[in-house]
Amino acid sequence: MNVLKHVFLLLVVCSMSFAVSAQSKKDKKIIKESDAAVKTLLEVNPDLRTFFDNSAGCVIFPNVGKGGFIVGGASGNGVLYQYGKKKGMASLKELNVGLQAGGQALIEVIFFEQLEDVEKFKAGKFEFDAGVSAVVLKTGESLDAKYKDGVAVFTHSKAGLMAEASIGGQSFKYNAFD
Repeated sequence: MNVLKHVFLLLVVCSMSFAVSAQSKKDKKIIKESDAAVKTLLEVNPDLRTFFDNSAGCVIFPNVGKGGFIVGGASGNGVLYQYGKKKGMASLKELNVGLQAGGQALIEVIFFEQLEDVEKFKAGKFEFDAGVSAVVLKTGESLDAKYKDGVAVFTHSKAGLMAEASIGGQSFKYNAFD
């Protein structure tokens, strides 16, 4: 009986260590970049702390690459946080058409007001259409943004320049850690 206990305990410990190491090197890098992006966003606009503290969850994309000339697109990878805990990896893809030229790198964060909004994202039933706009974070500006349909979106430009008047949408994929 004692041997059986030890074998069971060994299996539990091994399975726990496997779950912890299930994140790839790429995932770990994105997690580290997401943590740094949060610090950057809070430095740029400390009023964003209210969203981090009060949302049911958020997904942070620390490096979104965006570019286009008439037809454009964007993509990025990020981390989903639910009540402050890392829950999984996310990716975004964007396609748009219209008057646009240039390219830029930016941080994008999407806050979810309620748990149902987070669950909708996790289930893959979440995408943005042309009606959703992001608040561009700038240093020294007061933040008076509000949730719209359960989400609030903020971006911060890291580099590049892009002029844009286009219509398109973003779609997302999610992979849980467990």
